[in-house]
Amino acid sequence: MRVLGIDCGTERTGYGIIDSDGRSHRLIEAGVIRTSPARPLETRLAHIAGELRELIRRHAPEAAAIEEVFYGANVKTMLKLAHVRGAVMLVIAEAGLECGEYSPLEIKTSVVGYGRAEKQQVQMMVGSLLNLDRALESEDASDACAAAICHATRHIVGVTR
Repeated sequence: MRVLGIDCGTERTGYGIIDSDGRSHRLIEAGVIRTSPARPLETRLAHIAGELRELIRRHAPEAAAIEEVFYGANVKTMLKLAHVRGAVMLVIAEAGLECGEYSPLEIKTSVVGYGRAEKQQVQMMVGSLLNLDRALESEDASDACAAAICHATRHIVGVTR
């Protein structure tokens, strides 16, 4: 199964596309969609959506995975993140993809085995699970791959939430 993982962000939206049988995973592409905080939010959302549409067109994933909304102290930041998630979910729905949403705890547990793992631990394990020579440089891309791995593991192998 080919899975597109997305780590939503207003300045940096990470993505990772993997092929997986639920137990072994192979990286197809990973990176970051960058936007300028100087640009209006609607312009940034359109840019993110356009880039994701192109990734979906090029790689034809069968499913997508994103992190659920978590509670943060800064309400303004959380609202902007919710806008990005909305744009991302719209693109996923337009493409007719199944979308898995997972809590940060579920993603970290799936990848590291510990729900309170640090970003560096997730990054290192994602690199290991994808059989990379070294960890992905971008934490955003690594987090997106972690979401994709979580979805593949839970969906294909049948792990229940």
